[in-house]
Amino acid sequence: MKRTKVKIQIQSAGTSSDGSVLTLSDSVVKKWKIPLQQPLQLRFASAREEVSVIPSSKAGVLRLSGSLASKWGLAHGDELCLQYKTGTRTIHLGPLIGVMVSRVYADSADKLFGANTAFSHELSEACKLYGASVFFSTPEDLRGQSDQVRGWRTKATGGWEKTTFPVPHVLYNRLTSRKLENRANVQHFVTQAKSRHNAVLFNEKYLNKTEVFDALHKKTDLHLYLPESHLLRSLQLLKSMCAKHPTVFLKPITGSLGKGIIRIKKQPGGYICHFTNLGGARKQSFSTLGKLYSTISGKLKSQRYQIQQGLDLLTVNGRPVDFRALVQRGETGQWGITSIVARIAGTHHFVSNLARGGTLTTARNALERSGAAVAAGGLGKLRQAAIQIAKGIEEQVPGHYAELGIDLAIDTNGRVWLLEVNSKPSKEDNTPLGAGRKIRPSVKKVVQYARFAAKF
Repeated sequence: MKRTKVKIQIQSAGTSSDGSVLTLSDSVVKKWKIPLQQPLQLRFASAREEVSVIPSSKAGVLRLSGSLASKWGLAHGDELCLQYKTGTRTIHLGPLIGVMVSRVYADSADKLFGANTAFSHELSEACKLYGASVFFSTPEDLRGQSDQVRGWRTKATGGWEKTTFPVPHVLYNRLTSRKLENRANVQHFVTQAKSRHNAVLFNEKYLNKTEVFDALHKKTDLHLYLPESHLLRSLQLLKSMCAKHPTVFLKPITGSLGKGIIRIKKQPGGYICHFTNLGGARKQSFSTLGKLYSTISGKLKSQRYQIQQGLDLLTVNGRPVDFRALVQRGETGQWGITSIVARIAGTHHFVSNLARGGTLTTARNALERSGAAVAAGGLGKLRQAAIQIAKGIEEQVPGHYAELGIDLAIDTNGRVWLLEVNSKPSKEDNTPLGAGRKIRPSVKKVVQYARFAAKF
């Protein structure tokens, strides 16, 4: 993609108080064959302004009025990509990325976005690197009919400021609950941004486990990764699954962080049930599946569950291990593996989530420590599976996704299995391994893809 990066400078008052005259580096004018002192359009996301251009000898600079910069949420020193389209006589600036976040803690300046503050700083730094601009908005900031949106951006002096922006080129959905995602004003804003302003939205929504497994089943080449899995609708289905598999798992279809998972194992004289809790797992024995089912029927009324075949996983020191592959689209729009980390279950836990006492290590380290001969070549198999599954999601699940946390496992026969797919991979969980790097590759990929999606 042909593009030029320019640094924004604010013109001194008096050059053009109405913002209609821009000063642009002579070299940029010549490169893009931009006509001088003629009516042109300047576009920045949904905003447009009639302008004319005068040249400047200063390299790589676009000077515009303070009033226009203020209206568009631009600041002195911002760096953006510039393109000129001859057919429409339009100068395009961008991309502008709007990140939808759940909440801000306005009384906590150094932790404005809570646990995601460091990530928000990092994303802002990555935007400077790649010639983009980013702001962060909560559901309260989103209004459907408006051509403007309120949001927070970093200040040159440090800290954050709230100002007004056009509807952005790209919306990045980091809302942390389905409830917030489904709010009427959020849905209305997103619909308007897409239909009126051609905004690109990713990651569209939370995925649920049943939707993912049902969709991926349509791809025969993915069947080898899919444990038997159904929406739990009846005692009969529970009996059928327990007859086929010595262990089954019940997972809330909209759950996360290992919450609410139930493990059912056959034992002499009945079944033993393990319920996850923060301290580990609570055990309860049942002589029949009927008694077990009636005990959990209250949970089934308040939350739909997926019943899934249990797997005999590789272990490290007797603890089950699984793998989180972060799969992202990058600067060419193609899926690629950004990282794969291993998560080893904590003592007294049967799930590996860090929130449940799991520990993080590299995939290579975990495979070696498992001591299993079948672990050889495991990393390559995990990589292949993750890419195939991401492509399957793209083809079979409605919505636009640009990053996926794909949870995989390897069983004691060396076979790779899909555990679940997360459309809002945590910006905390898979980060400690590379904490020394200033801007993580996963954050750079978000901006690179945003630039691709916005056609810059």
